[in-house]
Amino acid sequence: MKLTTGKINELLTQPGCEHNHNKEGQTKNKSCTQQAQPGSAQGGCAFDGASIALVPITDAAHLVHGSIACSGNSWNSRGSLSSGPIVYKMGFTTDLSENDVIFGGEKKLYKAITEIIKKYNPAAIFVYSTCVTALIGDDLDAVCKAATNKYETPIIPVHAPGFVGSKNLGNRLGGEALLQHVVGTKEPPYITAYDINLIGEYNVAGEMWGVLPLFKKAGIRVLAKITGDARYEEVCTAHRAKLNVMICSKALINMATAMKERYNIPYIEESFYGIGDMNRCLRNIATFFGDEALMVRVEEIIAEETAKLDVALAPYRERLKGKRMVLYTGGVKSWSIVSAAQDLGMEVVATSTKKSTEEDKARIKQLLGEDGIMLEKGSPEELLRVIEKTKADLLVAGGRNQYTALKARIPFLDINQERHHPYAGYVGMVEMARELDEAVHSPIWRQVRKAAPWEIWQQEHESLLNLETEGL
Repeated sequence: MKLTTGKINELLTQPGCEHNHNKEGQTKNKSCTQQAQPGSAQGGCAFDGASIALVPITDAAHLVHGSIACSGNSWNSRGSLSSGPIVYKMGFTTDLSENDVIFGGEKKLYKAITEIIKKYNPAAIFVYSTCVTALIGDDLDAVCKAATNKYETPIIPVHAPGFVGSKNLGNRLGGEALLQHVVGTKEPPYITAYDINLIGEYNVAGEMWGVLPLFKKAGIRVLAKITGDARYEEVCTAHRAKLNVMICSKALINMATAMKERYNIPYIEESFYGIGDMNRCLRNIATFFGDEALMVRVEEIIAEETAKLDVALAPYRERLKGKRMVLYTGGVKSWSIVSAAQDLGMEVVATSTKKSTEEDKARIKQLLGEDGIMLEKGSPEELLRVIEKTKADLLVAGGRNQYTALKARIPFLDINQERHHPYAGYVGMVEMARELDEAVHSPIWRQVRKAAPWEIWQQEHESLLNLETEGL
């Protein structure tokens, strides 16, 4: 895949992205046309986005063709877990030096591929270009093709140098690599009437493991996971699914739209967060297949799981009832976490609309009510102002906002990719309730909010002075 201006524009203006539905010209979402400046790609660069999308393929090696910093800055930053192979956790890089920049890094890349195959024998190798290798003009396609022919191991070039755009664009470039080199290259051993793909779910903190048993119990087979806890071969067979289920993200919307065009696979967009969303996901999949027996099984599973949840959540609902939350995250989580928190009896007083579609914003407004605050941008100053104004008891956001919560002297819960606890599905709902309860009722906050000894002395001293003044 040659990374041209036309290809980038195509990925930035995906027809399946609700940001741009019925919008033209100046009304199009500006973030879709803005290009990140080299060195200032806030929230991650295109290379980071491509690695996030592809690294969860666990039996493949992921080789970063660039300087050691590109590999080191992003390695292991996302908690995508594996139920088997751990090759994906190895940090492979060509570690280009100044001499390689001058004389080219293609020979070094070929040597690195050879070493990985001989030592680790991965199912495939994904080779990522970076800013340096794109600028010096290394021919990734030629090297990967030569190595594939020699070793009969798939070597996939991923053209996503950081300077071409944002992390979200990088996600889509990773998806393009899968579409061009992986999807459709193998046939599954067998197919069933209820084969689906999960797209945009990365098994962060093992979240997918709480959901897959539900599909299995209902009789729905997940043919390919793209890409959480995935195996290379299952992604190769993804073209034989009957339905693509997009999970919580527009990151890989280009895969869903392309597979609809090429393989006539329709797609639906669902969320695993919160009881209502999980129920809706199962029902929508069953409705798509239109099988009465499947619908009955799904309703039985929903009834069974929600009944168990009511028992498990009862003590947490009692302790969390009325607690006020400020939520700062992105995309579908901006409203799906609101729904989950409200189910626990909590009050979400503010949430972000970052990366949210118009439909997302409408749903947020409905969930929060007239008094709810919708945050387009959440600088530390703005979050502190909102926390003070709403008298919030808790900030739920990404890891970079934890220091804002500390400044405000309120509990914090990490909801984004760096977290170590699964919040998806029914079991994830119980885990989320437990984490919220532990954060809100931690005894440390009573200590943090107490006045310092010198402040207590100052208050007592001022009180004595006031009494003496009144006596005079």
